[in-house]
Amino acid sequence: MSTVILALITGVGLGALYFLVSSGLSLIYGLMHVLNFAHGVFLSLSAFVGWEVACRMDASTWGGFLVSVLVGALVGAAFAALTELALIRPLYERHIEQVLVTVGLSLAAIALFDGIWGTDPIYISGPDWLRQTTAVLGAKIPNVYWLLMVVAAVVLAGLVLFLRRTRYGVIIRAGVENRAMVTALGIDVRRSFTLVFAIGGAAAGIGGVLAAQWAGYVSSGLGQTLLIFAFIVTIIGGLGSLAGAAIASVLVAVLQQFANFFLAGTGDFIVVVLLAVVLLVRPSGLLGRKA
Repeated sequence: MSTVILALITGVGLGALYFLVSSGLSLIYGLMHVLNFAHGVFLSLSAFVGWEVACRMDASTWGGFLVSVLVGALVGAAFAALTELALIRPLYERHIEQVLVTVGLSLAAIALFDGIWGTDPIYISGPDWLRQTTAVLGAKIPNVYWLLMVVAAVVLAGLVLFLRRTRYGVIIRAGVENRAMVTALGIDVRRSFTLVFAIGGAAAGIGGVLAAQWAGYVSSGLGQTLLIFAFIVTIIGGLGSLAGAAIASVLVAVLQQFANFFLAGTGDFIVVVLLAVVLLVRPSGLLGRKA
């Protein structure tokens, strides 16, 4: 019984991490129809910079950790906004060029990170509480999973409130539906789209710092590894559906954990099978719009 509880709760916690990474992807595609293959480098850069900040402040304290999360969010937002302004804005509605540019940026950024921080993983530490466990019905749950769940819930609530309750959220949703009309009203839609990229980058930045704590290390390939599962989650949940991404994140991660615990570590294979089934049965995803 304790093994089932362990697999279930750690699966939900891992799903929270997948959501932090995939929420930006889903938001950017849903509102701007941009598939951003450089999203993983937002995560990796934020993780590296967050680690540098934490080391200079004392990584074992909550103060240093919280500042590193904040800095990670700011770095992710800034890098994402710069990417949109310099590379994506001239290529709206040119999807092949978008893919080529973002893939190229991803490869170049990884090479740059390897040159600055080296190719070997950098093992990190954080507040002692994150390395401890909490007993639930006989299962010892690493505390980092509880933190992931709380942060993911806060990010999801913040994104929903932003899109539905703020002026910029209304402008963004209106611009997606009819960009020409919004522009005719004298509203600069391009500025709103840059904000969307920045918000997606901030979510990835937070995910990057927390992913480093979850994995116990930071490396240039950390973001790309998680990006694979983020794309799987985004496709299964439905391209552009934030709620779909949240549901699919938990579904994928829980299934992955149960397969790893009870089916000899076949979690990744089972997730790929699930992706294939969804694409065959419902190509639009769980909550995606049918074409």
